[in-house]
Amino acid sequence: MKLKTLTSHAIQNKTVIVRVDYNTPLIHMANNVTKVADPTRINLSVPTIKFLREHNCKIILISHLGRPKNGPDPKLSLEAAARFLKQHYRFPVQFVPETIGERTTAAIAAMKPGDVILLENLRFDEREKKNHASFAKALADLADVYVNDAFSTAHRSHASTTGISDYIPAFAGLALQKEVETLVELTEHPKKPLVVVLGGAKISDKVGAAEKLTALADIVLVGGAVANNFLKAEGLEIHKSFIEDASADLKKQNINYITVAQELMEAHRTEKMLLNGYIPLPKIIYPIDVIAAPSLDTKRQSQVEILDLTKDMADTPDDEDLLYLDIGPKTVHLYSEILKQAETVFWNGPMGVWENPLFENGSKVIGKEIGKVPNSIIGGGDTISCVNHFNLEKNFTYISGAGGATLEFLGGEDLPGLQPLIKR
Repeated sequence: MKLKTLTSHAIQNKTVIVRVDYNTPLIHMANNVTKVADPTRINLSVPTIKFLREHNCKIILISHLGRPKNGPDPKLSLEAAARFLKQHYRFPVQFVPETIGERTTAAIAAMKPGDVILLENLRFDEREKKNHASFAKALADLADVYVNDAFSTAHRSHASTTGISDYIPAFAGLALQKEVETLVELTEHPKKPLVVVLGGAKISDKVGAAEKLTALADIVLVGGAVANNFLKAEGLEIHKSFIEDASADLKKQNINYITVAQELMEAHRTEKMLLNGYIPLPKIIYPIDVIAAPSLDTKRQSQVEILDLTKDMADTPDDEDLLYLDIGPKTVHLYSEILKQAETVFWNGPMGVWENPLFENGSKVIGKEIGKVPNSIIGGGDTISCVNHFNLEKNFTYISGAGGATLEFLGGEDLPGLQPLIKR
């Protein structure tokens, strides 16, 4: 895949509208001031902004934030993102509290080369998600050139991701370009052994990626609630643990995810990885023990117990009031030993409910081990929040700001937002 990338000739002295992803968690303070809680996605856009400023561009940033239901919502304003850019990077940023209109037109008319404006939340206009031509054309009319630097929204066919490119020249931003190059390298030329670590709450958004990555990987380590599907498929007890046995997605309603897990394991049943050169392991490994409790909000250590899944754990109708909320110490040790042999790791999804200190150990220890691997790629909003919580973000080779888009790309799906950026 060859993208139309930024060149001096394409953007020098021009007005450039840049689709960024500033869909970041916010902290709402008591004094009505809102702050950015996690700036990872904002930071990813900085190299492109700097490149455009170095080439005397006037820069218009556009993004969505959250899912407003009935028009503008002050709690989902992008003003905090503009303030973050100004305070942390000293960019001359002006926030415009609308997307298109008189204030936007006036702000652009007053811009000097190197100036940056951030428009208000695109989703405050219902035409954005509908990819309405009138909205895409209005956005395109603001600039000479369009740059998409939001890989994380590339699986959406919205006005700001696909529509604008119908009217003005389109190019890939530096962050998007890096993302595509990294994921292509992962799927086409990974340094072996390749270990894939899949966790989190949902298996539905990982099916395509899991199928493709399992074929590429030397071994796949499964954790989080995703592991419950594999345990159930193997006839092991999961008690009242969360399991995704059907999808809310209309396109996937006929999919049984326990069956998906079963078929995935069966397809790779005869493939083995040798641990330490002589211990054969199955290609897909699920937890051999778990940390369980009656509730994910449990605060009392006395309610927490370790369940060994290697004995007396056949699936029965008699479910105890227990949820599996983290991988257990034996699983942590096993996964850590496997990761020590890896040359490349792709990690998507925490190993448990890391937000609760009683269930944080699996994600914390596995995150540290992944950070020691020469080529470590992590992705997904929950994974990023997890590693930031444990101050591990600097340990990894590459952190993808995308979640669903990354998984769909790795699953071999065509992303609508990339199509206008591909060299034909």
